[in-house]
Amino acid sequence: MYKYSVSILGTGFIGLCSAACFADKDIKVLASTHNEKKAALINDGKAPFFEARLQEMMDDVKKNNPELLQCLTDPVKAVLETDISMITQGTPMREDRSIDLSFIESTAREIGEALKKKDQYHLVVVRSTVVPGTTRNLVSRIIEEVSEKQPGKDYGLCMQPEFLAEGRSIEDTLHPDRIVIGEFDEKSGAMLQEFYEYFYGNHLENCPILRMNLESAELVKYGNNCLLSTKISYANEFANFAELVPNVDVSQVMKG
Repeated sequence: MYKYSVSILGTGFIGLCSAACFADKDIKVLASTHNEKKAALINDGKAPFFEARLQEMMDDVKKNNPELLQCLTDPVKAVLETDISMITQGTPMREDRSIDLSFIESTAREIGEALKKKDQYHLVVVRSTVVPGTTRNLVSRIIEEVSEKQPGKDYGLCMQPEFLAEGRSIEDTLHPDRIVIGEFDEKSGAMLQEFYEYFYGNHLENCPILRMNLESAELVKYGNNCLLSTKISYANEFANFAELVPNVDVSQVMKG
């Protein structure tokens, strides 16, 4: 019997890297995808895409305890058999530059279908990048309508923005500089915090856990993206300026 069981709904680089890291720490993980070929690869211990250290970690899990990481094509079953569900679906940009929430909507319906059959309290965590208000007004509304259950009473609801960079997803998952938890209520946030305290153990000493409301957490992700873009733009502009100054080594200036 495992202390925690987690369903990961979406097996892109965020979802699968998180799944592998959790499983490596003896957390039971049921990943879910509608892609049968992808599910077969994951169940065979093979990463369906390249990400640094991902295959190595999946090899370790398969060698030590393959039941810790399994992939289903039935998301309802995955939710029913776990305590926490994390939505890690993509939110691609449409032609009008708005985000496509169709994957989020369908996943919320599937969670609702599962919770309608489930009596135990269940925690739902949105980890996809969504605009402020999406977790409360879209995800929770759909789950509530389909399941006929109430957030804060029958199920918990959190929003946890991710700060993973492709090529560093495993490293960023194992060694975050902060964890942001947007919570519907105190109970939801406390449950997610306890999960991460178990997962990270003593590694949280220099990693603050920041708890806030759902909308604030959703906006944190966009603020972080804007800050990174601003820093890159500033660095490029400053480099252009530095190249005009005689005897200046741009690389040395940027290091300073």
